[in-house]
Amino acid sequence: MALQERPETCVVAVDGPSGSGKSTVSRRLAAAVEGVYLDTGAMYRAITWAVLQGGADLADPDAIAKIALETELSIGTDPSAPHFAANGVSVDEPIRGQEVTGAVSVVAAVPAVRKHLVALQQAIIAAHPRIIVEGRDIASVVAPDADLKVYLTASAAARAARRSAEDATDVAATEADLARRDKLDSSRAVDPLRQASDAIEVDTTGMGIDEVVAHLLDLLNSKVSK
Repeated sequence: MALQERPETCVVAVDGPSGSGKSTVSRRLAAAVEGVYLDTGAMYRAITWAVLQGGADLADPDAIAKIALETELSIGTDPSAPHFAANGVSVDEPIRGQEVTGAVSVVAAVPAVRKHLVALQQAIIAAHPRIIVEGRDIASVVAPDADLKVYLTASAAARAARRSAEDATDVAATEADLARRDKLDSSRAVDPLRQASDAIEVDTTGMGIDEVVAHLLDLLNSKVSK
Protein backbone atom coordinates (compact mmCIF):
# COMPACT_ATOMS: atom_id res chain seq x y z
CA MET A 1 0.00 0.00 0.00
CA ALA A 2 1.35 3.43 -0.94
CA LEU A 3 0.86 6.55 1.08
CA GLN A 4 -2.41 8.22 0.07
CA GLU A 5 -0.89 11.67 0.52
CA ARG A 6 2.82 11.95 1.17
CA PRO A 7 3.45 14.59 3.85
CA GLU A 8 5.96 17.33 3.25
CA THR A 9 7.74 16.20 6.41
CA CYS A 10 7.55 12.77 7.97
CA VAL A 11 9.52 11.36 10.90
CA VAL A 12 8.95 7.73 11.86
CA ALA A 13 10.57 6.34 15.01
CA VAL A 14 11.13 2.58 15.03
CA ASP A 15 12.38 1.12 18.31
CA GLY A 16 12.81 -2.42 19.56
CA PRO A 17 15.31 -5.08 20.58
CA SER A 18 17.81 -6.78 18.27
CA GLY A 19 16.30 -9.27 15.85
CA SER A 20 12.84 -7.71 15.83
CA GLY A 21 13.19 -6.74 12.16
CA LYS A 22 13.90 -3.04 12.68
CA SER A 23 16.59 -2.61 10.04
CA THR A 24 14.92 -4.42 7.15
CA VAL A 25 11.51 -2.95 7.87
CA SER A 26 12.85 0.59 8.35
CA ARG A 27 14.82 0.50 5.10
CA ARG A 28 11.81 -0.77 3.17
CA LEU A 29 9.54 1.82 4.75
CA ALA A 30 12.00 4.62 3.92
CA ALA A 31 12.03 3.54 0.29
CA ALA A 32 8.22 3.40 0.24
CA VAL A 33 7.88 7.01 1.37
CA GLU A 34 10.82 8.13 -0.78
CA GLY A 35 12.68 9.19 2.33
CA VAL A 36 15.99 8.47 4.01
CA TYR A 37 16.96 5.92 6.64
CA LEU A 38 19.04 6.32 9.78
CA ASP A 39 20.39 3.33 11.69
CA THR A 40 21.30 4.80 15.08
CA GLY A 41 22.53 1.43 16.32
CA ALA A 42 25.19 1.49 13.61
CA MET A 43 26.32 4.87 14.91
CA TYR A 44 26.96 3.33 18.34
CA ARG A 45 28.67 0.39 16.67
CA ALA A 46 30.93 2.70 14.66
CA ILE A 47 31.94 4.53 17.82
CA THR A 48 32.53 1.18 19.54
CA TRP A 49 34.80 0.13 16.67
CA ALA A 50 36.78 3.36 17.11
CA VAL A 51 37.00 2.80 20.87
CA LEU A 52 38.33 -0.72 20.35
CA GLN A 53 40.79 0.49 17.70
CA GLY A 54 41.97 3.13 20.15
CA GLY A 55 42.64 0.53 22.81
CA ALA A 56 40.47 2.22 25.43
CA ASP A 57 39.67 0.36 28.64
CA LEU A 58 35.97 -0.52 28.45
CA ALA A 59 35.78 -0.01 32.21
CA ASP A 60 36.85 3.63 31.79
CA PRO A 61 33.91 5.78 30.63
CA ASP A 62 36.09 8.88 30.34
CA ALA A 63 38.46 7.15 27.94
CA ILE A 64 35.51 5.89 25.90
CA ALA A 65 33.92 9.35 25.80
CA LYS A 66 37.19 10.97 24.69
CA ILE A 67 37.49 8.71 21.66
CA ALA A 68 33.78 9.06 20.86
CA LEU A 69 33.97 12.83 20.78
CA GLU A 70 37.12 12.78 18.64
CA THR A 71 35.78 10.28 16.10
CA GLU A 72 34.56 11.71 12.80
CA LEU A 73 31.56 9.74 11.55
CA SER A 74 30.39 9.61 7.95
CA ILE A 75 26.78 8.46 7.80
CA GLY A 76 25.01 7.35 4.64
CA THR A 77 21.20 7.52 4.76
CA ASP A 78 20.24 5.99 1.41
CA PRO A 79 17.91 3.09 2.36
CA SER A 80 19.15 1.04 -0.58
CA ALA A 81 22.81 1.36 0.44
CA PRO A 82 23.37 2.74 3.94
CA HIS A 83 27.04 3.03 4.87
CA PHE A 84 29.22 4.13 7.76
CA ALA A 85 32.80 5.31 8.06
CA ALA A 86 34.80 6.29 11.13
CA ASN A 87 37.75 8.65 10.67
CA GLY A 88 37.67 7.96 6.96
CA VAL A 89 37.67 4.16 7.30
CA SER A 90 34.69 2.17 6.00
CA VAL A 91 33.34 0.16 8.93
CA ASP A 92 30.23 -1.47 7.42
CA GLU A 93 31.65 -4.97 7.87
CA PRO A 94 33.65 -4.75 11.12
CA ILE A 95 30.84 -3.11 13.09
CA ARG A 96 28.79 -6.28 12.61
CA GLY A 97 31.54 -8.53 13.93
CA GLN A 98 31.55 -10.31 17.28
CA GLU A 99 34.10 -7.98 18.89
CA VAL A 100 31.98 -4.88 18.33
CA THR A 101 28.75 -6.72 19.13
CA GLY A 102 30.19 -7.82 22.46
CA ALA A 103 31.22 -4.29 23.44
CA VAL A 104 28.58 -1.99 21.96
CA SER A 105 26.17 -2.12 24.92
CA VAL A 106 28.95 -1.02 27.28
CA VAL A 107 29.98 1.87 25.04
CA ALA A 108 26.37 2.89 24.40
CA ALA A 109 25.73 3.12 28.15
CA VAL A 110 28.27 5.94 28.61
CA PRO A 111 26.21 9.15 29.13
CA ALA A 112 28.63 11.39 27.21
CA VAL A 113 28.51 9.04 24.21
CA ARG A 114 24.73 9.04 24.20
CA LYS A 115 24.53 12.83 24.52
CA HIS A 116 26.95 13.27 21.62
CA LEU A 117 25.24 10.81 19.28
CA VAL A 118 21.71 11.92 20.11
CA ALA A 119 22.69 15.46 19.10
CA LEU A 120 24.07 14.13 15.79
CA GLN A 121 20.94 12.08 15.21
CA GLN A 122 18.65 15.04 15.85
CA ALA A 123 20.69 17.16 13.43
CA ILE A 124 20.31 14.50 10.72
CA ILE A 125 16.57 14.27 11.33
CA ALA A 126 16.23 18.05 11.07
CA ALA A 127 18.09 18.03 7.74
CA HIS A 128 15.73 15.61 5.96
CA PRO A 129 12.02 16.10 5.21
CA ARG A 130 11.14 12.42 5.32
CA ILE A 131 13.16 10.05 7.48
CA ILE A 132 12.75 6.66 9.13
CA VAL A 133 14.91 6.35 12.25
CA GLU A 134 15.52 3.06 14.01
CA GLY A 135 17.10 2.32 17.36
CA ARG A 136 16.28 1.81 21.01
CA ASP A 137 15.46 5.29 22.30
CA ILE A 138 14.13 7.07 19.21
CA ALA A 139 10.52 7.63 20.29
CA SER A 140 11.41 8.39 23.90
CA VAL A 141 14.55 10.54 23.50
CA VAL A 142 15.77 11.25 19.97
CA ALA A 143 12.50 12.12 18.20
CA PRO A 144 9.74 12.43 20.82
CA ASP A 145 7.63 14.45 18.33
CA ALA A 146 7.81 11.83 15.57
CA ASP A 147 4.73 11.49 13.36
CA LEU A 148 4.63 7.75 14.01
CA LYS A 149 6.22 5.84 16.88
CA VAL A 150 6.47 2.08 16.57
CA TYR A 151 7.94 -0.51 18.92
CA LEU A 152 8.78 -3.69 17.01
CA THR A 153 9.13 -6.88 18.98
CA ALA A 154 9.15 -10.63 18.42
CA SER A 155 9.54 -13.81 20.44
CA ALA A 156 13.03 -14.62 21.70
CA ALA A 157 13.15 -17.70 19.47
CA ALA A 158 12.15 -15.77 16.36
CA ARG A 159 14.65 -13.00 17.04
CA ALA A 160 17.47 -15.48 17.59
CA ALA A 161 16.59 -17.41 14.44
CA ARG A 162 16.62 -14.25 12.34
CA ARG A 163 19.89 -12.94 13.72
CA SER A 164 21.69 -16.29 13.48
CA ALA A 165 20.53 -16.61 9.86
CA GLU A 166 22.03 -13.18 9.13
CA ASP A 167 25.29 -13.86 10.95
CA ALA A 168 25.60 -17.62 10.33
CA THR A 169 25.90 -18.21 14.07
CA ASP A 170 24.55 -20.85 16.45
CA VAL A 171 20.91 -20.15 17.35
CA ALA A 172 21.26 -21.01 21.04
CA ALA A 173 24.37 -18.87 21.41
CA THR A 174 22.69 -16.03 19.55
CA GLU A 175 19.62 -16.22 21.79
CA ALA A 176 21.83 -16.04 24.87
CA ASP A 177 23.72 -13.04 23.48
CA LEU A 178 20.48 -11.24 22.61
CA ALA A 179 19.23 -11.82 26.16
CA ARG A 180 22.50 -10.39 27.50
CA ARG A 181 22.23 -7.29 25.33
CA ASP A 182 18.54 -6.83 26.16
CA LYS A 183 19.36 -6.83 29.86
CA LEU A 184 22.19 -4.34 29.45
CA ASP A 185 20.22 -2.05 27.13
CA SER A 186 17.05 -2.05 29.23
CA SER A 187 18.81 -1.54 32.56
CA ARG A 188 21.30 1.21 31.69
CA ALA A 189 20.89 4.43 33.63
CA VAL A 190 20.68 6.73 30.60
CA ASP A 191 18.10 6.31 27.81
CA PRO A 192 17.31 2.63 28.42
CA LEU A 193 15.58 0.42 25.87
CA ARG A 194 11.87 0.78 26.53
CA GLN A 195 8.61 1.25 24.72
CA ALA A 196 7.48 4.87 24.70
CA SER A 197 4.07 5.35 26.25
CA ASP A 198 2.60 6.57 22.97
CA ALA A 199 4.35 4.06 20.69
CA ILE A 200 2.37 1.35 18.91
CA GLU A 201 3.67 -2.15 19.61
CA VAL A 202 3.91 -4.45 16.61
CA ASP A 203 4.77 -8.10 17.26
CA THR A 204 6.51 -9.36 14.12
CA THR A 205 6.87 -13.00 15.24
CA GLY A 206 4.46 -14.43 12.71
CA MET A 207 4.67 -11.67 10.11
CA GLY A 208 6.62 -11.44 6.87
CA ILE A 209 8.53 -8.31 5.93
CA ASP A 210 5.97 -7.22 3.31
CA GLU A 211 3.18 -7.63 5.86
CA VAL A 212 4.99 -5.55 8.48
CA VAL A 213 5.82 -2.76 6.03
CA ALA A 214 2.24 -2.64 4.75
CA HIS A 215 0.97 -2.45 8.33
CA LEU A 216 3.30 0.44 9.15
CA LEU A 217 2.24 2.27 5.99
CA ASP A 218 -1.38 1.90 7.08
CA LEU A 219 -0.49 3.27 10.51
CA LEU A 220 1.37 6.19 8.94
CA ASN A 221 -1.55 6.91 6.61
CA SER A 222 -3.89 7.11 9.56
CA LYS A 223 -1.53 9.46 11.42
CA VAL A 224 -0.77 11.93 8.63
CA SER A 225 -4.35 12.06 7.33
CA LYS A 226 -5.71 13.39 10.64
